[in-house]
Amino acid sequence: MTRFVLSALCWLICVYSLPNAHAQLAEDSFATPWKQLFDGETLDGWTKVGNEKWVVEDGAIFGEGITEEYGYLATNRQYKDFHLSLRFKCEAAGNSGVYIHTSFAPGTAKVTAGRQIEIDRAIGHHTGGLYGDGKGWIVWPAPELETVIRPQDWNELLIKVEGQHYITMLNGVQMIDFTYPSPEAKTGVIALQLHSGGEGRMRFKDIWIRDLSPQPE
Repeated sequence: MTRFVLSALCWLICVYSLPNAHAQLAEDSFATPWKQLFDGETLDGWTKVGNEKWVVEDGAIFGEGITEEYGYLATNRQYKDFHLSLRFKCEAAGNSGVYIHTSFAPGTAKVTAGRQIEIDRAIGHHTGGLYGDGKGWIVWPAPELETVIRPQDWNELLIKVEGQHYITMLNGVQMIDFTYPSPEAKTGVIALQLHSGGEGRMRFKDIWIRDLSPQPE
């Protein structure tokens, strides 16, 4: 119980430094401001990768699997170190995720580099865990945290990436706090994913980023 209480307190501290769709909330100690990645009306700043359906509906990005292939909606900009805040809702069975430090083979939806923060509404499928680098699962949440996901409702996800340090928080609970031992990830795009199989139906909204990437001098 203590772990949940502490995690929830940490989330409250973080979330009240975030802007959302309704108000500009209080600033925190970071000098770098939050910026909106999705304007709630268009897909400006994003690029479709693959053949899946990505549209804006009711102020949210709606992604739907219409083929048997993977599909992504990727930022036009690349990021290295950042904090990312968003809300998501799973409307059907199927796997999704947020890819980071991502690159694709030209003209295809084949990921050539990147790590994924898992999203899956099924209990026990490790939402908030870290997957990728051609190695499968890197780290996943403790079993007692798996029920944090809201299978039929909106969920709040906070992703912090600073160097090799990864933190994810789901609905106020810290899911992972992990330092990656391998060589540091390269700069890449952020991409919303629809898994292959044609089953996914996802909504994303209130997407904000704090870019902490080193700036060229």
